[in-house]
Amino acid sequence: MNIKKGDTVLVIQGKERGKTAKVVAVNPVARTIKLSGVNIGKKHMKARGSKAAGGITEVAMPLSVSKVMFMCSHCNKPVRLGKRNTSVGNKERICKLCKSTV
Repeated sequence: MNIKKGDTVLVIQGKERGKTAKVVAVNPVARTIKLSGVNIGKKHMKARGSKAAGGITEVAMPLSVSKVMFMCSHCNKPVRLGKRNTSVGNKERICKLCKSTV
């Protein structure tokens, strides 16, 4: 999975289409991500004594990775990511449009 925590992505499908957000959490097994301020759902919480009050809280719901595109910081466009080997032997992510390192 090319998307990592802290990346900026553009939502390309669904009711939140066109919004840009930062990735808060990644689940590579389920291939889902959570974004800040996007795809917010309501969760009904039961009161847990004096620790937490009950009520309805807003929670970021998971979104499929296939519904977002990475936003390149150099060309400022939604792009696909590629990988390139460095001279040390490590892999780095690159923008397929402007060929810059992400």
